Parts: sequence; structure tokens; C-alpha cells
Amino acid sequence: MQSNGAGQEQESSELSCLNSAQNGESSSAGGSHSNGLLSNTDNSNGVGTSNGSSAGPCSGTSSSEVGSLKKKKRLSQAEEDVIRLIGQHLHGLGLNQTVDLLMQESGCRLEHPSASKFRNHVMEGEWDKAENDLNELRALMHSPNAIVRMKFLLLQQKYLEYLEDGKVLEALQVLRGELTPLKYNTDRIHILSGYLMCSHADDLRAKAEWEGKGTASRSRLLDKLQTYLPPSVMLPPRRLHTLLRQAVELQRDRCLYHNTKLDNSLDSVSLLLDHVCSRKQFPCYTQQILTEHCNEVWFCKFSNDGTKLATGSKDTTVIIWQVDPESHQLKLLRTLEGHAYGVSYLAWSPDDTYLIACGPDDCSELWLWNVQTGELRTKMSQSHEDSLTSVAWNPDGKRFVAGGQRGQFYQCDLDGNLLDSWEGVRVQCLWCLSDGRTVLASDTHQRIRGYNFEDLTDRNIVQEDHPIMSFTVSKNGRLALLNVATQGVHLWDLQDRVLVRKYQGVTQGFYTIHSCFGGHNEDFIASGSEDHKVYIWHRRGELPIAELTGHTRTVNCVSWNPAIPGLMASASDDGTVRIWGPAPFLDSQETDGLSENCTNMDS
Repeated sequence: MQSNGAGQEQESSELSCLNSAQNGESSSAGGSHSNGLLSNTDNSNGVGTSNGSSAGPCSGTSSSEVGSLKKKKRLSQAEEDVIRLIGQHLHGLGLNQTVDLLMQESGCRLEHPSASKFRNHVMEGEWDKAENDLNELRALMHSPNAIVRMKFLLLQQKYLEYLEDGKVLEALQVLRGELTPLKYNTDRIHILSGYLMCSHADDLRAKAEWEGKGTASRSRLLDKLQTYLPPSVMLPPRRLHTLLRQAVELQRDRCLYHNTKLDNSLDSVSLLLDHVCSRKQFPCYTQQILTEHCNEVWFCKFSNDGTKLATGSKDTTVIIWQVDPESHQLKLLRTLEGHAYGVSYLAWSPDDTYLIACGPDDCSELWLWNVQTGELRTKMSQSHEDSLTSVAWNPDGKRFVAGGQRGQFYQCDLDGNLLDSWEGVRVQCLWCLSDGRTVLASDTHQRIRGYNFEDLTDRNIVQEDHPIMSFTVSKNGRLALLNVATQGVHLWDLQDRVLVRKYQGVTQGFYTIHSCFGGHNEDFIASGSEDHKVYIWHRRGELPIAELTGHTRTVNCVSWNPAIPGLMASASDDGTVRIWGPAPFLDSQETDGLSENCTNMDS
């Protein structure tokens, strides 16, 4: 990489990989190597180590050997970078003799001689020498102003080490005579001055959140200092490790079916193979068919902790299902009866203690059940002319809002008492944001508006050209997923108030179909469809990555388990609820031929 800043012409020959073989500099006394880095090990056999004589990057290489190097193919910039990255990584492992041999044979230099001196002086705590080194490095920097910031970091470490050693007068001199005259970061200087009152070293380390004098804190300091130097002078800390981690993360991001949380540590992955997730690990295979409802199933929703599933049906019942934590099989826990109009919408309270059930357009009441006891806590109806078809919980779990298409929505407490009301809004769907004040409501004007009950203000957030049949919001409150009549599934950014993406494939007419976010980090989107299928998309792609078949009539609702990324439920007019999960365990030969239920769309 080219050197930047003042002094480029002067340093260009020194930074050249091959020419540096003749421009070596005497190594520092002690444990330094010909690569300029401080030794972490005692190399007794002397192979490739500096012996105190002039030791450039190719120390010990005869003129004939240098000549043979020049006859070799000149290394490209990319090849030089790779060698330096490998050298830095090996040095971090303490393989300094190997680093020396690598640099000698390649004719490369790991870092600029001035940077090597600077590194050694910082690690040895020779602060005056390190400050002098900054003057040599000034000409190599992108921004000469960085010198002040680097000097501040050095003096801060010097000050803290004096304090830890009990040298209060020396520390005070650094604070008054060196740090303060820099006229940089005065707020931090005030904080540093407060450390003078620390009674002992442990107290200082705790208040300063500092490791204490030694290799650990100096290495951390060096990492900060290196950020101000061009990589041609000194490589950023652990650069190879950073690049490999970025590569792994990019492969995961591009993987259509990646649906698990993995350790960011490289120890958990193989660098020898590209990351790939099989579709067979994805929840697109029918694991279970729930047939206990005896009519159309209009809604399904997993509890917030993922341990239960609630399903609502035209048969006037709500069924609560228990999710087995090991097998992920569902079994009937209890049935809640008496909803004369049928159950078309369900909402779990934030702590999963309560469940509210709403009916279709002609239903003027909602039911608030205690899920744990199976008891009806509240049956609420403000007026027989009302239509209470949608509900949303306030994040505090003590209030909820409910409304419908006959021109009103209410804010109520757990006993159904009316706290506030908003007139003149024909509500199709509701959602409470995490701020505890804002209620989002889609209405018959093909829009979503935000309503604030505290200051009685409202504002337009989303405007569509067709009716919004339902919507849901991501956990972070940033994205909204809309099922739009005749248009399908749309993704909106609520903060920027822009349409982000239109997902293709789903058949959406004027039925109310509920879609959902799901999977690890809510990377996926799923929706039912009038063509009897469940569609799944990766959030960043418009084409479906899977089409799930099995239902025989319209799929009204899909719910993705928030705690188990590989578990999903769908409710259909065919009277069943299907539970979707990864492919069952089969040997490799059988698994290769497994394609039922899931059509691959990633091509």
C-alpha cells in the first residue's frame, strides 16, 4: 500500500518491498527482531534473530542472495499485503523466528522502522522516547493533527502508571505540565484529575476502567495509536483476523437459509469451507398437523416467550397449545370457548399472562383471558354498534387499545375500563410502539397513521394506493410489514417513511391475511396466500426462497416462533394448523431426494 502524507517521495523507496532489503536499520537492543517487532519468546537458537549488528529486513542475506531476489518476479502490492498480514498474525502467535525468515525470504518489511521503534518504546513504557518517535512519524501520517491525539493517549497512560506506582507528584506534573498544555479533550482531563483522589491501585483501576500498568493496557493503547497511522507504516491491529471475520459474516449475510445465531469467534467456524446452510435445516417441512378445530382457522400467534401457540377459529374457540422445548411438538393445553362470532384476531400480553381475542366485523366485544388459569378476566363491549376486530397491547402490559371499522378505537385497562378514545377512525389493524405513547392504526383511507394519546396529536406515516388488510411491526419498531389488497406484501421503513420492498409471489385479494417477521434476527418474512401456500422471503430479496404446500384452502395467518427460529405455524380455511420445521432426520441418500412440501426458489 502506498505511503501517504508528507515525505512520500523520501519514504517510498523504504516502503518498497524489495528495496527495503538494502535499507535496514539497527534493531533495538534486547528482544527485538529483524522484522522490527518486540519478541514475545526467548529464541535461543538464533535463527533469523538480530544479534545486535546492523539488522535490516533481510539481515544476514548476502549480496548474491539479494541479487537472486531481484531476479525473481517482483511481488504485486496484493502479494506484499498478504505477506505482511501473515507476518503480523504469526507475530501475534509468538512465532517471531518464522516472521523473520518470512520477511527475509520475501524481501518484505512488516512495518516502517520508525513505527517499529515506536511500538517497542510504547510496550517498554519509555514514554519520552515514544514522544520523540512521534516527530519521525509525523511526516508519514494522513493527518498531522493526529499527533496531538496520539500524544494525549501516551501521556494519559504515563499519568495513570505514575498514579498506580504511587508517584503522585510526577503524575501531577504530567497532568499540569504536559496534558493540559495540549488543550485537547479538557473534559477528559477533568476526569483524569479526579483519579488523584484514589486511595489505592485497585480503586484507580476500577474507576478508570483500566487494566493497570503492564502488557495488557499498553497493547490496548498501541491498538488505539495504530488507528492514526497509515497501514503502509503500521498494520491495523489483528488485521488478518478482522478480514477473516468479515468474510465469514458476509457469507452468512448472503446465505439465503442462515437461521441460527453463531458465535462471532472464528473458533466456531471452519475457514477451509464456504459457509452454507441447507434448505433442509429451514422450517419448510410439515412436522405436525393440528386438526382439533372444526371450522376455518382464522388466526394463530406464538406467545412472546415461544412456549405456547394460540389459535382462533370460526368454530368460536381459542385453543392454547404447549410447545415441547425438546421435540418442538405441540400438544393441546386448554380450549377457551364462548366466542359467538368466531375468533379472527389474538394478542398476547407482553408477559404472556393474558390473551385478548377479537371477532370479525360484526363482533362488538372482545375477551381478555388469563392464559395460566383459563379464566375469563374481562369481556368488554362499549356499544352493540361497535366493531372490535383488532387489538394491541401497550408495552407496560397494563393497557391495551382496541378498535374496528365503525369509526372509533379505545384505550382500556385490564378490567375493560375506558381510559381514552379516538373518534372518527375506521381501524383495520393496530400496533403500539415501544415508546408507550404512540399507537399505529391502519384505516380505510389506505394509510397508517400514528396517534399519541398523551398530547392528542396524529400524523401520517404510510400511504398506500390500495387497502391495507393487516400489518405488523418488527421488534425494533423500525420496519412495518403490510398485506395490501391485490398487491401482496410490502415492507415500509417507519422512520424514513419510505417503501423499502415489494415481495413477489403471494396471491392477496381482499381477504385479511396476516404476515410476520421471523427467524434469527428477524431476517425472514412469511405470509399466507389465497393460493393455499405459505411464502417465505429473505428480508433483503423480493423473490420467495420457499413456497410451502400442504394446505388445501386460503392460508389466513402465519406466525414464526420468536424463541425457536426453526419453528413456524400457519392457519388455514381448511380447518387445520400446520407446524413447520426442518427436515426430519434422514440419512444422506434419503435427504438428497427430500423435496416434498418445500419448493426451492433461490434460483
